[in-house]
Amino acid sequence: MIFNSVEFFIFLAVTYLLYRILPFRGQNLMLLVASYVFYGWWDERFLFLIVLSTVIDFCCGLMIDKGELTRRERWFPSGYILLAAFFFVTVRWNGMELMTQPLALSGQWSQLLPRDGSGWLVFLGMGGVVALANFFYPRLAALEVAKRRSLFLFISLFSNLGILGFFKYFNFFIDSAETTIQTLGMSAAFWHLDIVLPVGISFYTFQTMSYTIDIYRRQMPATNRFLDFALFVSFFPQLVAGPIERASKLLPCLLQPRQLSLDQSTRGVYLILFGLFKKVAVADSLAVSVNAIYETQGTVSWLDVVLATFLFAGQIYGDFSGYSDIARGVSKLFGVELMVNFNLPYFAQNPSEFWRRWHISLSTWLRDYLYIPLGGNRYGERRTYQNLMTTMVLGGLWHGAAWHFVLWGFYHGALLCVHRVFTTIFKRKPKMKKNQGFVGSFVAILFFFVFTCYGWLLFRANSLAQVISFTQILILDFGNLALSIPRPTFSGLLGLPILMSYEVIEYYAGHQYFYRRSPAMMRGLLYAILTILIVMGTSNEPAQFIYFQF
Repeated sequence: MIFNSVEFFIFLAVTYLLYRILPFRGQNLMLLVASYVFYGWWDERFLFLIVLSTVIDFCCGLMIDKGELTRRERWFPSGYILLAAFFFVTVRWNGMELMTQPLALSGQWSQLLPRDGSGWLVFLGMGGVVALANFFYPRLAALEVAKRRSLFLFISLFSNLGILGFFKYFNFFIDSAETTIQTLGMSAAFWHLDIVLPVGISFYTFQTMSYTIDIYRRQMPATNRFLDFALFVSFFPQLVAGPIERASKLLPCLLQPRQLSLDQSTRGVYLILFGLFKKVAVADSLAVSVNAIYETQGTVSWLDVVLATFLFAGQIYGDFSGYSDIARGVSKLFGVELMVNFNLPYFAQNPSEFWRRWHISLSTWLRDYLYIPLGGNRYGERRTYQNLMTTMVLGGLWHGAAWHFVLWGFYHGALLCVHRVFTTIFKRKPKMKKNQGFVGSFVAILFFFVFTCYGWLLFRANSLAQVISFTQILILDFGNLALSIPRPTFSGLLGLPILMSYEVIEYYAGHQYFYRRSPAMMRGLLYAILTILIVMGTSNEPAQFIYFQF
């Protein structure tokens, strides 16, 4: 189920109506069920993994904070994970048929029974793990405080990263070690597993890890309300592609009754509308032109590569920031405020500023939970550069199990290091500091945008071979104006300059200018244009949100 689908808006309407008539506890339970329906729409087996992460981090959080679990805090999660293993892995559901034709299954319940032994194996294996965990609980609870806290933090991190690593990177590492495997007389193909990557696993894994880490740092207490914690992990507006919320911010909002205001709801609808415009009218239109060049097997020119890469910069921004806008807008309808994930990133004048504006929830997560723990800038310049490169390379790998993502992370790490070198020089020589003014800022923005776009080439490429090929074209075929890239659809041709103009006005006139301070007639005209372009954009070939693959 994706945000720009009819199914989602039917789902949202039903969820919102139920939310408005239920009391607080009923609201949270209903949102949890709705979140599971939303996530299980792709594949019900994915739900077992998110429940597994929920149970592990709930128990680890309490053990880190309090050092003990009540009987209810032990047995309720134990039963919850066993039921999840049975219903989401052992039983074979057809989610779409169950939701659209519930009566069709009434006389065919035998179809829900397991078709092979793998589901029972998972169920019995999980039963064994639960039994062992409860058996060893008294011994683990009796550990000295420091050891217990460290042990359960390790269990949380190892479990989450282990699940993420297996499903996302197992085959990647097998491919990378293919030469070594062949020298041992084995075939790398033998080790390949038919693994389906769960949608959004990187996002909710980082979100749940922040919970146990913050408890370990004593920055927040653990919660003993399991179902509310399960809602924090699976809250559907931001589950699949962020923003990656911190437990210290989102969890308290879910633990207490929420008050809805007209302004909050109106702002939510506005964000949903604008997010759909970015995705449907702009991003999906530009995708046609971008894919024609990056998916081609034929010859492309210098101008083809340049235009396709510039258009991809617009596509990925419209696609990802559009998703974030819709996620924030939907959350506002339920009285929940999510963090701003984008802040006019293409107006950045340097790499440091770019990462304060682009995918803010990820960049701040990497800063707080990776860069700073590695030492940050506290141990000299050489260590600082190492930490920057390590953080960005791992950030690139987070985006996908492919070497071109690693190269993209390395590239941005190198930009940050070079920028830091020049910043250090300027600090040592005060005379070199000058007020840029409008022209200087404009040139700096354009200059860095070119560097950003080459980074998008690394990101969008299908392989390292394509990175090398397109880079050679940019250098050796410079100035070749032969053109084979198809023109974007009309919604994109009109929507892209409207989006650019909107961003420029927001940059210079201030955030929320159109929503807060522009004349009513101008707002009405903007809403009408956005709606028309969204309707026109529905004729574009629908494309899945880019960040769903991460």
